[in-house]
Amino acid sequence: MDIYAIETGNFKLDGGAMFGVVPKVMWNKLYPADENNLCNWAMRCLLVVDGERKVLIDNGVGDKQSDKFFGHYYLNGSDTLEKSLAKLGYSASDITDVILTHLHFDHCGGSIKYNENNELVPAFPNAIFHTSKQQWEWATKPNRREKASFLKENLLPMLEHKKLHLFDNEHELFPNIYVKLFNGHSDGQVIPIVTVNNQAFAYTADLFPSTAHLPMPYIMSYDTRPLVTLEDKERFFKDAMENNYILFFEHDLYNECCTLQETEKGIRADKTFTLDEYFKR
Repeated sequence: MDIYAIETGNFKLDGGAMFGVVPKVMWNKLYPADENNLCNWAMRCLLVVDGERKVLIDNGVGDKQSDKFFGHYYLNGSDTLEKSLAKLGYSASDITDVILTHLHFDHCGGSIKYNENNELVPAFPNAIFHTSKQQWEWATKPNRREKASFLKENLLPMLEHKKLHLFDNEHELFPNIYVKLFNGHSDGQVIPIVTVNNQAFAYTADLFPSTAHLPMPYIMSYDTRPLVTLEDKERFFKDAMENNYILFFEHDLYNECCTLQETEKGIRADKTFTLDEYFKR
């Protein structure tokens, strides 16, 4: 089994929204904002190659929304999902499975595209989409707070084309890919744990958008239940320290992976590196 970082481009979000109640004078030292208080974030996916199975975890924002919609997020960078897959010799048709951590547009927008007849179809024609039943129900009957992040055009075609698999418990989804569920950010957020050569890698999605979010109080304003996020982080850290997880960050523009260490102030990042550096590729 091999795993690869798949860069799909960057976008900008308000720094205050990303760090919640933490004052800017503190978080700005860890993750700097520009003159408009915007921080630049990656949309980094993970490709797992295990023989004939090619599993993609999340897929970025896609390209089918309007210029007005994308204008709110200041998309930047030259990477795309297609180009990143092509660098490894793959295309969308090679993907057999897509694990969606949750259904906010920046995590699943690349799932669906318009075909030549202007019809919405799965962007990965040979893949099954996997996510939690809890997140699907949460997203298709959205609360007012998250409604703008759950776009029907990103979701319903999976169901209409019979490409959707839902699960409601933590389990081994595929050999060496275990899925855990967390509820503070958005109900039923999936955190995949991928084990390669006896080393566990945790795809942190929006549980930990960056290394700057490792301290307990650093919780996004986007989280629907921040007190539950505190419990989620504690539960994750317990497993991570016991099982020596390497964290793989979806949104951290500056750090792709890190190990963890216990400090006087709590758990923090220890060593930072890329997958290519870790595997000496």
